[in-house]
Amino acid sequence: MKSRLLSILFWSVIAAAFIGPGTVTTAASAGAAFRYELLWALVFSVIATLVLQEASARITVVSGYNLGEAIRLQYRDTLRLKFIPYFVFVSIFIGCAAYEAGNILGAVSGLTLMVNVPPYVLTLMIGTVAALLLWSGSIKTVVRVLGGVVAIMGISFLTAAVMLRPPVGDLLSGGFVPSFPVGSGILILALIGTTVVPYNLFLGSGIARGHTLNEMRFGLTIAVLLGGIISMAVLVVGSAMVGAFSYEILADILSEKLGKGTGILLGIGLFAAGLSSAMTAPLATAITARSIFGHTGNVWNENSPRYRVVWGAVLLTGLVFGVSGVQPIPVIILAQALNGIVLPFAAVFLLIAVNDRLLMGAAGMNSGIKNVVMCAVVFTAIVLGVTNISRAIARIAGFEIMQEGVLLLASCVVSIILAIPIWRSIAKRRARSSR
Repeated sequence: MKSRLLSILFWSVIAAAFIGPGTVTTAASAGAAFRYELLWALVFSVIATLVLQEASARITVVSGYNLGEAIRLQYRDTLRLKFIPYFVFVSIFIGCAAYEAGNILGAVSGLTLMVNVPPYVLTLMIGTVAALLLWSGSIKTVVRVLGGVVAIMGISFLTAAVMLRPPVGDLLSGGFVPSFPVGSGILILALIGTTVVPYNLFLGSGIARGHTLNEMRFGLTIAVLLGGIISMAVLVVGSAMVGAFSYEILADILSEKLGKGTGILLGIGLFAAGLSSAMTAPLATAITARSIFGHTGNVWNENSPRYRVVWGAVLLTGLVFGVSGVQPIPVIILAQALNGIVLPFAAVFLLIAVNDRLLMGAAGMNSGIKNVVMCAVVFTAIVLGVTNISRAIARIAGFEIMQEGVLLLASCVVSIILAIPIWRSIAKRRARSSR
């Protein structure tokens, strides 16, 4: 029993990584705009996250290679594709650095709902806490702290959600009956995109070594499900307000509806979400760098200068923007475009890799049912990626973004075209002789 609890605590780092201020804002906004109608998108997001995270961790457990190493080995003999691992790292680095400011500012926003302290002081305090924990060099120490932070976050949002007494029938209908209210298309993709994040795939794969398949699957499944429940609780909390969303207005509404001081629950939850993501984003970047560059003979352990420089650069970027109060909008747009490429690329690579008989062996490959589920998830990831890239290009070029329905239809058409060579590659790899 103790080992199972420790496994859940260990894998809670994945939940800590995907429930950040962006998830809180997106889920709460979905609740404010459409009440419980988009709960199904979070249910799908949890399934998608679990499918992709299990695949990335399974590659490490079965083959001994983490995701970064597997990608590097896959393209090492193809001269024109040798740049891919480096492109993946640069994209992960820019994405995490750009969003780190949002993570830190989100944690600050949560604290300012509870205490009257200058934001720049809170920013430096949060950055210091994150730096000290990461400097310790022990992933186990970091994930244990993150497990506690996730627990605090969960208790806060779940308590507020239960106190609102949402109708059970509406929750079941919203969670299991897909609906597409007018104007909800981009928000649906945002709910999926803020939960299924590319750097988490490298993080999960990077920490899976030394675990058994059963141990990994149990801890990962429970941790992701708990994270999904917390995200759904955030959506329910957001349904308490109507109109333009802001943390301050939502906190006031909660206090008015549930009693004076209950808005503090929002502050605690938001702070915990920001603090957890402020630690996991730099950690994931450093683990990605180690998996891609560790083969050169350089020292890439948790206490090495190279490892610390990588996570330090991400954390410092967030602190600089956080203290200045300036949002790195151009960098965030670039990060959206790059992550729009990395997520579908990583998802496609995972699908191909877990169907590669030489890499996984006959026992480690996907079954037919797993392939059906994973294909649906990968297709959604491609649609999400194409949509994000299109929107980022339009914003950079100053074009007017096409109508929501047209954009989604175009993304689906492109995704279907891309699916044809992917499936051919999968069929070829499944037919190989076992290693």
